[in-house]
Amino acid sequence: MTFNVRYPNPDDGGNAWELRKDMLVDAISEYDPDVFGTQELFDVQGRYIADKLPEYEWLGISRRGNHEDEHMGIFFKRTKLFVVESGNFWLSETPSEPGSMSWDVSLPRMVTWARFRDAAGAEFYFYNTHFPHRRQDAVARLHCAKVVVEDLRRRVPAFAKLIVVGDFNSAADSDAHGLLTTELQDAWEESEKRSGPQTTSSRWVGQQEGRRIDWILYRGDWKVSEVETVDFNVGGRYPSDHYPVFAIFETK
Repeated sequence: MTFNVRYPNPDDGGNAWELRKDMLVDAISEYDPDVFGTQELFDVQGRYIADKLPEYEWLGISRRGNHEDEHMGIFFKRTKLFVVESGNFWLSETPSEPGSMSWDVSLPRMVTWARFRDAAGAEFYFYNTHFPHRRQDAVARLHCAKVVVEDLRRRVPAFAKLIVVGDFNSAADSDAHGLLTTELQDAWEESEKRSGPQTTSSRWVGQQEGRRIDWILYRGDWKVSEVETVDFNVGGRYPSDHYPVFAIFETK
């Protein structure tokens, strides 16, 4: 699963974190993913999710290199997955420098990644990211995609299984998507079964049409049996201004 959880913005009024946090936990619990990546996650949110769903551990630091801003938090089931190694890099011209920015973006952007091993000894890599959000950041988003591709070419063996999730703030016909899918496949496009809205932005109101900007990309010997844009809500109230995206991967 990939889930932009919306940061705890006090100006969100009736959609403030304190009023929707249990609904968000319920959405995750209902789909019960083995691993999921979050965007806009603040430490207080990560600790709350982990407290309410104790079957999960999570890892990650903030885009400032500490725990005082947005995290690319990766949650995983402690009884199913073991972290072999993990780390972070920044989407800039100096990826190893915490908080670094390039290409006139307004905020630092980053990737948190992990290499997981399951109980049977099978391994896969999991990358989680959030690309720049402004309309004028299209060129920056393409540069970010290049940084991701360069890192996975260097870090991830060609034979290894890999999942890349995130809020890419780009439509599926964008240059950033085109570059990433020279290396990866889009689970939504490859799935045997698709369901849910065509857009991944709920905008708090259950929007059904618009851009698909939250993606699950992958590489490896997998079959994607199902992908769903999850419009979980309670009486017309939504857990975030984004829909989570859920996918089922099966070994061929």
